[in-house]
Amino acid sequence: MYLIVTRTFPPDVGGMQNLMWGLARSLSKYNLIKVYADHQEGYEKFDKKVSFSIERVGGAKLLKKYRKSSLINEFLKNNKKVECIIADHWKSLELIKTNKKKICLIHSKEINHEKGSRLNKRVLNVLNNVDYVVSNSNYTKELATNIGVSPNKINVINCGVDPVEKIDPKALNEAEKMLKNRKPRLITVSRFDKRKNHEKIVMALRNLKEKYPDIIYTCIGYGDEEENIKKLVNELELNKQVLFLKNISQDLNKALVTKSNIFVMPSIIYKKSVEGFGIAYVEAAQHGVPSIGGKDGGASDAIIHNKTGLIVDGNNLDEIYSAIINLLEGNKFISFGKNAKENSINFNWEKIIQKYLKILN
Repeated sequence: MYLIVTRTFPPDVGGMQNLMWGLARSLSKYNLIKVYADHQEGYEKFDKKVSFSIERVGGAKLLKKYRKSSLINEFLKNNKKVECIIADHWKSLELIKTNKKKICLIHSKEINHEKGSRLNKRVLNVLNNVDYVVSNSNYTKELATNIGVSPNKINVINCGVDPVEKIDPKALNEAEKMLKNRKPRLITVSRFDKRKNHEKIVMALRNLKEKYPDIIYTCIGYGDEEENIKKLVNELELNKQVLFLKNISQDLNKALVTKSNIFVMPSIIYKKSVEGFGIAYVEAAQHGVPSIGGKDGGASDAIIHNKTGLIVDGNNLDEIYSAIINLLEGNKFISFGKNAKENSINFNWEKIIQKYLKILN
C-alpha cells in the first residue's frame, strides 16, 4: 500500500493538482492507494467517483498541517502494509514519523531558499532524510543540488499527461469563430504571473503586427498581472491583436490551442519564482503546436530546442521576437509541431509511472 500526502488535489484545479491526481490514479493500477488531501469545495462528489481511498483534512492552515500529520502517523502505527509515503512537498513530510520508505517531489520555487537560511535548513532536514527525491526537471535537480540536497537521492521524473481525447467539433467551430480567421496565431495558457512573461510577448507583438497585420495572440488565464498586461495592450494599441479569456471550458481551451500556430511562454526567474518544468508546453505539443520557452527553468526538459520548439532568453525581447519570426517563416511551425506531437507521447502517464515504479520497487 502507498500513502500519498498532498496539499493540492482535485477537484481544485491547477498544474500541481493534475500532477498529484495523475500520480495517484496511475499508481492505483498497481497497488492499493490512500490519499491524504486538503478539503476543497465539492470534494465529496469528486471523491465518490474515484477507485481509491481519499481522506480529507480541513481547518486553518497551520492546524491542518498538524492534524493531517497526526492522522497519518496514527495510520502508520496501525497499518503495517504501508510500503511507502509519497509527498507533494517537503512540508507535507516534515512532521511524519516513520521508518517506511519516503519519496518527496520537488518542483523548484518551494526549495529555492538561500543556502544557510532557516527555510533552507528545514528543506534539507526533510530532503536529505528521505529515500528518494523526485525532481520534475534537470533544472530543478541542479537547483536542489546547489542548495545542499544530496544528488545521489535525486531522480528526475517529468510530469505526466493523459492522452488527448477527441475535441468536440462544436468547440472547434467556436474557437474558429473567436479567432475570426486571423493568422498567424500565438497562444499562452497560464496564470498571469511575472515569471510567465506575458509582458515581453505583448511588446514583441507590437513589432510583429507590422509584419503580420492579421496576427492574433490568445491569452487564457487569470492572475495578479492580468490588469497590468491589459493596460500594456491598451497603451500599445494592440486591443485588436490580443484576445483575453478565462473561465472557459476545457474543450474550448484545447480547441483554441489546437487552432493556434505557436505556444509562447518564455518564462523568466522572478524573485524566487521559476518555471520548474512547464507541463503547458507538453500539453500544447499534444495538439501539434510547438512552443517557445525560456532558458531559465525546466522548459528544456519539455522542449527539444530546434526540433519541437525554441528555447530563448526570456529577458531578451529581440530573442523572443526572432524566435516567433523563425517559426512563422516558411510555416516552420508545422514541421516543429509534428515533432512536438510525436515527442509528447514520452510524457504519457503510462510511461512516466514506470519510472516511479522503479524506485518504489
